[in-house]
Amino acid sequence: MGAAALPDSTLSAVKLLQHFGAEIIFKRRQTCCGQPAFNTGYPQETKQIALYNIALFADNDYPIVVPSGSCAGLMGKEYPELFAHDDAQTQQMVQRFCARILDVSQYLTNVLQAKLEDKGEPLKATFHVSCHALRVQHCVPNQKALLQALNNVEYVPLPYEEECCGFGGTFSVLEPEISNAMVSEKIKHIQETGVKVVIAADNGCILNISGALKKQGIEDIKVYALYDFILKRIMGETLNG
Repeated sequence: MGAAALPDSTLSAVKLLQHFGAEIIFKRRQTCCGQPAFNTGYPQETKQIALYNIALFADNDYPIVVPSGSCAGLMGKEYPELFAHDDAQTQQMVQRFCARILDVSQYLTNVLQAKLEDKGEPLKATFHVSCHALRVQHCVPNQKALLQALNNVEYVPLPYEEECCGFGGTFSVLEPEISNAMVSEKIKHIQETGVKVVIAADNGCILNISGALKKQGIEDIKVYALYDFILKRIMGETLNG
């Protein structure tokens, strides 16, 4: 998703990591984490993807930093479920890999202890909580900490923030009516805040909410990727869109 739909958000995450002192090693042959197959009920196919990723990153023991709570959650927390009935050696290999997984927000806050200097103009913003970041990877506190560290940004809590926006990967394709109702409810709560800037850290949610806003003809509310937003704030750059 990061490479195909919103590549700038991935590049922004990399630039932030580098800005705060991390040396980035990018595996050019890496592929999808397997989330679409996993969520659609294809565990064997997901295992093959997992084994490919595990082998690809086996040449070192560095942290594996992922710019998506959804992908990080699958790779770090749910891969072991796929191998629960495999032999002990395979399970240990999977566990070693999973222990290395961190969301970008977790690495920025817990490891690099990034101190953000906000150079942007004062504004109000609200934050959409992504389901997997909340319930699987448990990195929402880290994501919020980064947003709230920006001195010139007034954080406005979003009502019912833990409710899904209706994306859910293939769910939005298989159940479009339910998905549309859910994202419409999310937009209603965003409007209740009176805020015109929405920050989210999962590209699927960003595409879903921004797409629904466009379909509903709502032009004064903009959705930004967390790492795009933070990078522009600390660089003193103007938000696009």
